[in-house]
Amino acid sequence: MTVSKNINNPVGQGGGQRKRLSRAERQNNGPHRNLDRKGAADQKADLVRKMREKAAAAEAEAEGGAAQS
Repeated sequence: MTVSKNINNPVGQGGGQRKRLSRAERQNNGPHRNLDRKGAADQKADLVRKMREKAAAAEAEAEGGAAQS
């Protein structure tokens, strides 16, 4: 068995290989974060849709009220 010069890093002592991590995974932004972001984007899209519907209803009501006066 080959022994390294550094006592803290003995060569051939098992342990296997480490998985190569992407840059995002190293920053703890792995695939799970993409799912979270998708969920957040869906929520935002739903909120924007509701706000537009409310604004359109308010605008129609304002036009209807102005036409009756």
